[in-house]
Amino acid sequence: SGINAEYGSSGINAEYGGSDEKGEGTQDSPFKTPLQAMRHWGKEPFPTIYVDSKEEGQQFSVISQAQMKKLTKVYQREVNKAASKSKKEAEEAAKREANLEESKSITISEDPSLPAATASKINGLNQYRGQRVKVYGWVHRLRKQGKNMMFVVLRDGTGFLQCLLSDNLCKCYEALLLTTESSVRIFGTLKEVPEGKNAPGGHELDADYWEIVGRSPAGGIDNVLNVESNPDVMYQNRHLWIRGENQSKILKVRHATIKAFRDHYYDRDYVEVTPPTMVQCQVEGGSTLFKFDYFGEEAYLTQSSQLYLETCIPALGNVYCIAQSYRAESSHTRRHLSEFTHIEGELPFITFEQLLEALEDLVCDTAQRIMDSKYGQLVLDIHPEFKVPKRPFKRMDYKDALQYCKDHDIRKEDGTHFEFGDDIPEAPERKMTDMIGEPILLCRFPKAMKAFYMQPDLKDPIVTESVDLLLPNVGEIIGGSMRIYDEQELDAGFKREGISPDNYYWYVDQRKYGTTPHGGYGLGLERYLMWLLNSNNVRETCLYPRTADRCKP
Repeated sequence: SGINAEYGSSGINAEYGGSDEKGEGTQDSPFKTPLQAMRHWGKEPFPTIYVDSKEEGQQFSVISQAQMKKLTKVYQREVNKAASKSKKEAEEAAKREANLEESKSITISEDPSLPAATASKINGLNQYRGQRVKVYGWVHRLRKQGKNMMFVVLRDGTGFLQCLLSDNLCKCYEALLLTTESSVRIFGTLKEVPEGKNAPGGHELDADYWEIVGRSPAGGIDNVLNVESNPDVMYQNRHLWIRGENQSKILKVRHATIKAFRDHYYDRDYVEVTPPTMVQCQVEGGSTLFKFDYFGEEAYLTQSSQLYLETCIPALGNVYCIAQSYRAESSHTRRHLSEFTHIEGELPFITFEQLLEALEDLVCDTAQRIMDSKYGQLVLDIHPEFKVPKRPFKRMDYKDALQYCKDHDIRKEDGTHFEFGDDIPEAPERKMTDMIGEPILLCRFPKAMKAFYMQPDLKDPIVTESVDLLLPNVGEIIGGSMRIYDEQELDAGFKREGISPDNYYWYVDQRKYGTTPHGGYGLGLERYLMWLLNSNNVRETCLYPRTADRCKP
């Protein structure tokens, strides 16, 4: 019976399992349903089909005549439907082939009697309404309307333009093969759309000629990516994903944000410097260093440019940099990257309170500049509820945060309460921040938790003059502190952390030659954008994310 039989589960008895996807129709590897057994056999008459037995001690029994009759009708409907579909597809394919052959005889060319076309980017077209223009771009969307009309939405990075291709322009061979993401050049007259109609920019291009510049495979990107693609597929094909409207908006807002930071610093007389990213010293702990061989010497990718910025303040005053930093920590949270854009600043002759005020000013002023720019609308497109926060920010000491967690039953993973000296991880930190619902300057962390260079609090030396800025939906986006400016205290910090000062001679010299109270901070641009755009993950706010499990494309 193993030769001329198919085994399937009726769905009544789940004890023996079975799979329509992986089953083989045998006693050892049955299908889940008898209908799949019919499909597997592929034609009538069917062999004896066995299903789960209702008899105790018996695994399979022959399917009942009534069930067999019912399922045979279902099978026949499937076969007829498939045959009808195949016939329709064959007819459509033959029709397409005939249309393609016919289209080869249709040629289009630019009419030399028309006025010369003015080349323009899409965002500059308003001034050319009523005139003939030519525009380059990628086919973002494509819609055919009957035989004599085709609507193409063109994208060039500056905006979107609806183009109308009619008559031979949409009947030629190139038009029939046109797909999304093809690059094209279109000539035509720019016309205001009629009242009651909508199009990007309020106008459309009535084309009189067009050319293909670069083809795209049939189906365009949709064959590779769509809204149902899992995150791994999206990040593997991020070079295509960024062509989407939302991702391109995020990258434009990122551009505007970097400009806003630079404008903020420029207007406040900071000087931008460009520190090295290949270094031989640590800043945030040796366990997160990317090591490499530097012509026979051990070197690292920088964790932070802070130490170099400190050397610049005696020469330049307030300084900042926008550079890449690297952390070799195997972290898979939504706010960690192995490479990120680090915005760092150092300020001489300030107090801790002045440092906190500088952070408030940085975040609020930069956000206001973005919202006042032409990119402000993009922020609201993505995050309609965004509002620039009000100053001053809430101040909270670390020990008060511990008490807040205890009072609001925010606990550690093991269910116990946080104690002095415990690090508050991302999830409970964000829970606290979201419950408070406003920016928090979390201050004065224990000395044992922080880096060797942080200045102890004069009133309470077991804590430091340190600060993390926490924002709703993200948590920490800035870490800062006053820096130790006494040489002996700095030496004690090296010893406490087990760091040899030999490679830090240039940093120690800052305490020898005219030391001064000073402070600074580092801001993660990707986290700032998470807050600004209400994004769920820092991977969405950078171009090509580098994480513990991804270093491509």
